[in-house]
Amino acid sequence: MNNKKIYRHIADLPSGTASDTLTEGCLVLEGGGWKGLYTVGVLDCMMKNDINFSSVVGVSAGALSAIGYVSGQIGWGARIDLTYRHDKNYCGIGAFKRDKGITGFSYLFDDILKELPLDEKRLMDPSRRLAVTATNLNTGKITYFEKGNCDIFRAVQASATVPFVSRPVMIDGELYLDGGCAEKIPLSWAESTGAKKIIVVRTRELSYRRKEKPSKLIGLKYRKYPNFVRSFSNVNMEFNKMVAALESKAEKGEIFLIAPSKPVTVTRFDGDMDKLGDLYWLGYHDIEARIEELKQFVLTRE
Repeated sequence: MNNKKIYRHIADLPSGTASDTLTEGCLVLEGGGWKGLYTVGVLDCMMKNDINFSSVVGVSAGALSAIGYVSGQIGWGARIDLTYRHDKNYCGIGAFKRDKGITGFSYLFDDILKELPLDEKRLMDPSRRLAVTATNLNTGKITYFEKGNCDIFRAVQASATVPFVSRPVMIDGELYLDGGCAEKIPLSWAESTGAKKIIVVRTRELSYRRKEKPSKLIGLKYRKYPNFVRSFSNVNMEFNKMVAALESKAEKGEIFLIAPSKPVTVTRFDGDMDKLGDLYWLGYHDIEARIEELKQFVLTRE
């Protein structure tokens, strides 16, 4: 691979293995394509500071980010994204040929993991819960896939399979697309577990709101799936309601909310390696500056 297409500060990324000590609480990870590098930075800093939450739920890029965190591998996710971003088999024409989508999941799980192995034993340890969300194309509703009850890698693929440009993923006879098509932030799973300590990681600054007018293209592309079209058409409105509610909950101390401290200019499919690296470090330093606040929340929240 052309070294110019690899993040030039790749050697400066943190590394190591997180401790086995678990922190009681549920971590909720938003998606956002390459904006998910913000989340990866947050998670690496948490691991460096011995904060390893007992439950994690992620959607889309958040589902991918969760893998390295639950496996306790500091810097693993960042090294993959900042090394292989311009590898066409991971993101590009090669990925489309192999997986009929913009992300090369078979290349990731079959080839990249040979270079950057995943600690699957630790990932699958039942002491930590991990769930990822995907949208059922027929019902238009969110499905929560939890490790131990499914093929978690297949579920992660479904969770991060972008509509319009990707073939849906078949799981148990049902077709699925990106979980963000029906729910952008999977808070509902965290609440359903009864978790008393909920930590939400956003990938856009707090002031960000989505345009609520749905695209007409969704109705044309997925006209055979009216329930999916309905969910997709409403998801931005529901997102705007949710982020307002999250801010209110955070102000009351009911949840801990982490979001970029600067406006995020990285786009969903951005290829500027310096921008992507900077976003990773923004996440790392944003939570580093609040690490004592986070520890206090974890310790005091009833």
